[in-house]
Amino acid sequence: MEQFDLIIVGSGPAGLGTAFAYSKRKPGGKVLLIEKERYSTGGLRNDCKMNFTYPIGFPDEYWDSESANRYLAEVIEELQPRFMEKKNLSIYEKRAEKLGVKLLEVRQSHLGTDGGLELIKELMDRLKNRGIEIHLEETASEVDPKDQILFTDKGKYKYGNLVIAPGRRGFSFLQDLMKRLRISFIDHILDIGIRLETTIEQYPIVRDYYDPKFLFPDKVRTFCTNAFRAYVVQEKYLTANGEPYYSVNGHAYSSKRQENGLVNFALLKTVMFTEPLASGQKYAEMIGLQAMLLGGGRPIMQRVGDFRLGKRSTEAAFTGDLYFFEPTLHCTPGDISLSIPAKILRAIWKAMKLLDTIVPGVLHPSTIMYYPEIKLYGNKPRFMDPFFQAFPHIYLIGDGAGTSRGITAAWASGIRAVEGILR
Repeated sequence: MEQFDLIIVGSGPAGLGTAFAYSKRKPGGKVLLIEKERYSTGGLRNDCKMNFTYPIGFPDEYWDSESANRYLAEVIEELQPRFMEKKNLSIYEKRAEKLGVKLLEVRQSHLGTDGGLELIKELMDRLKNRGIEIHLEETASEVDPKDQILFTDKGKYKYGNLVIAPGRRGFSFLQDLMKRLRISFIDHILDIGIRLETTIEQYPIVRDYYDPKFLFPDKVRTFCTNAFRAYVVQEKYLTANGEPYYSVNGHAYSSKRQENGLVNFALLKTVMFTEPLASGQKYAEMIGLQAMLLGGGRPIMQRVGDFRLGKRSTEAAFTGDLYFFEPTLHCTPGDISLSIPAKILRAIWKAMKLLDTIVPGVLHPSTIMYYPEIKLYGNKPRFMDPFFQAFPHIYLIGDGAGTSRGITAAWASGIRAVEGILR
């Protein structure tokens, strides 16, 4: 049986951050990086939009400004991002302030989906050149913590330390592992919302600030703006029972691609459950399945004009002089109010009206509302130390473990875990 100083499960930003930080601090260490897909996954692959300003992506229960900025400096050193220009922000900030809305100013870099794929290839090549062994299309299945052995569908490996970085898609895998290892955790926070799609003329702020971060009352925020070469996509998820459901998402290509003049972004409400709800993930699954039921197995889309009139959208509603652009995701026309919980919808609609006052035009009748967009905040394990060690020699990091919410913070959590391993 082959033995490694460090085994990393997951090749998203958290796993990559771990691999780079370890090889930098301990050159020549024997490291294995395992990924269940045919390619590296995670946030770097879809749109590759990165935020480099605290607190974006850094949950405050684990990070403060000083520590986050120290790790961000190392993330910047490895990724060498080109920061995007921002201008005319005072106009939007003044409007927002009058309405009790906050506009965060964030340092951002955007490579696009195609640029993200190029970056992933470069990063993986750099790791191989550092002597790190990479196994793609291999799935971790079980851990023997007593003998420190990781089992996969292709073999078993002995580890000195094990870092689990499965991302949001590995939410269930991580829960199962924590239950087997008797690591206590909570799972009670999630984001539920919609994704809006409109033209850049109706949301022109993106010409000045690519991914504007608005914080509204009632814990509603804008999230993941994509513009110029932007598309809405659906992502498939499976419940614990294996039933499929979809959540919508957005991405955009780099400037190498032709513009389509569209923009999309999410409006999400953060929901924190208290007892007796046992699992936020199960609630999210039920929300997703209900949307699939009403959408005939697909997400639902509705024009703002129809929503304001209190009627469902039909295929015919997506043509005509008011509805002058084609949806980039052709899913099921319908009525999202039949599926989304009323309290969540009220908070989002209030935020939309405030946003239309700050950036007039976003509530044009042609604007499309796609539902559902669901973001699981991740499990919240009980950690043994500040370095995300949850069991002796086992570290849980990244978005799936709740230590981050985004590319740069996930990468930073990998660096922090390595400091714990080598301390």
